[in-house]
Amino acid sequence: MNEATRNLADTEVDTRPGRRIDVVSLYPKDMNIYGDWGNVLTVMRRLSLYGYDPVLHEYNQGDPWPDHVDLILGGGGQDNGQKKITDDLFARADTLRTLAADGVPMLMICGLYQLFGEYFETVDGTRLDGIGILGAYTVGREHRMIGNLVEHSEEFGDIIGYENHSGQTFLTGGTKPLGRVDADGTGNNGTDHTEGARFGNVIGTYMHGSVLPKNPRLADGLIRIAAERRYGAFSPQQDEQQSAELRRIDDFAQHARVVAASRPR
Repeated sequence: MNEATRNLADTEVDTRPGRRIDVVSLYPKDMNIYGDWGNVLTVMRRLSLYGYDPVLHEYNQGDPWPDHVDLILGGGGQDNGQKKITDDLFARADTLRTLAADGVPMLMICGLYQLFGEYFETVDGTRLDGIGILGAYTVGREHRMIGNLVEHSEEFGDIIGYENHSGQTFLTGGTKPLGRVDADGTGNNGTDHTEGARFGNVIGTYMHGSVLPKNPRLADGLIRIAAERRYGAFSPQQDEQQSAELRRIDDFAQHARVVAASRPR
């Protein structure tokens, strides 16, 4: 656990009954590039401002799995990072599949999005099997899709982020896209105008940025599901200072969204 995590845990966890939410950061040592750690910080902070007591579990290869899990966040990584975690990911695959089937909300970015699918075939032809939670497969290409991006999501409105990937992902079965993009050459594969994936409460996306600080609706959607699963309802308990801080953060997010959406790819 790094120093920032220790400080976060020390200041935001107490013993009030019925307010604890257990958050897992999946493979932060190897799958945490392009600012994806910001997704963890956003969820932890927003949970705290809603009056919950977030507890963060950093899970890396060989670590013991937490006794309770309410929400899982995973980031992106390069091909070598994906290869490093594959054995451990498969050792935890049944646990993750069970949690997904039970409705635990999960957000997987880029590299872990790919490994939560059926397989990822790298540019050099190496095949990395996925754990099959999402109906999706990915094929590596020489051309990278990189740049600012806005996708349109029915549930979360416009999601604004930054894609950077050479893998082209295609959805299968009952897995639906997280959203749709307007331009050719963007999104999952550059051709079908889809971006990301959604199956149950599991979301995969290529949106870096990091994505959650700029998209409070998406962050709150994950938080709401986690709270409802554990306690039957999402019930914020905020004082005025917490409410004011949340409004301030949301104002910053709106400004960041406007700036990012206006930037060229």
